[in-house]
Amino acid sequence: MQPYLSTDEAAGYLRIKERKLYELVAAGALPCSKVTGKWLFPRAALDRWIESGLPPAQGAATAPPILAGSHDPLLEWAARRSGCGLALLAEGSGAGLERLARDEAMIAAIHLHGPDGDDESANPTALAVRADLADAVLIAFARREQGLLVAPGNPLGLDGLEAARRAGARFGLRQKGAGAQLLLERLLGLSGVAPGALTAAPSPFATGADLAAAIRAGEVDCGVATRAVAQALGLDFVALGWERFDLALRRRAYFEPGPQALFALMRSRDFIRQAERLGGYDVAEAGAVRLNR
Repeated sequence: MQPYLSTDEAAGYLRIKERKLYELVAAGALPCSKVTGKWLFPRAALDRWIESGLPPAQGAATAPPILAGSHDPLLEWAARRSGCGLALLAEGSGAGLERLARDEAMIAAIHLHGPDGDDESANPTALAVRADLADAVLIAFARREQGLLVAPGNPLGLDGLEAARRAGARFGLRQKGAGAQLLLERLLGLSGVAPGALTAAPSPFATGADLAAAIRAGEVDCGVATRAVAQALGLDFVALGWERFDLALRRRAYFEPGPQALFALMRSRDFIRQAERLGGYDVAEAGAVRLNR
């Protein structure tokens, strides 16, 4: 089965006249791309376009315009700049995914980490195994650099998690299910260190920005968050690696005005420039479909 259809093939697939097809293309209503002067129509995108016009499945609620899940400075900027109208609800990747499954959010921003270290497939795998997200689509947002945030000048001389543990540094942890917490647990597991061996603050921090503010205030010595958060708050940064940061949503929400406005901005030069300003992002694949169940 051909993944891309010609004009006449797309018209036949949709069971409409070619004239109507051209009208939809001219109105920007149909997913397509012009290659060497000819229109091509991705079959999978046409399927999502059809499904977006269908009513929700029986018993399914229409999700409110909420972008739940993990907090990210570039995503926060993109939501404002795009005018998508999506309200941000930063509770961590795991909580965002649960809200998406319960139709309490239109999009969930996630960066999950498996205990086996296969971070490349962790996000699509988390969606693929869930029966309550059988209509899920996963859109690449960015690769992000994660690391250990420390006070300006790195007064404890930390160069990694093991050094932080040996120094008795006070860790600021994230809530259970948060992507940064999953990353910390995976890295500790790979080094043979139990999470309980860390000297940790009594309460978790909801976002990387909250953690960074606590480090600035001297409440904790270090914690895991992105380079962008460290730079925004003037903290030192000890790199630990790169991760996938993706947007999960249901197929019926893909062509809603809010998500489409956000995706359009993600394909713009403004988006690339802002990622460069913030630091610690690779947005080369932004907008690519990573999973379509």
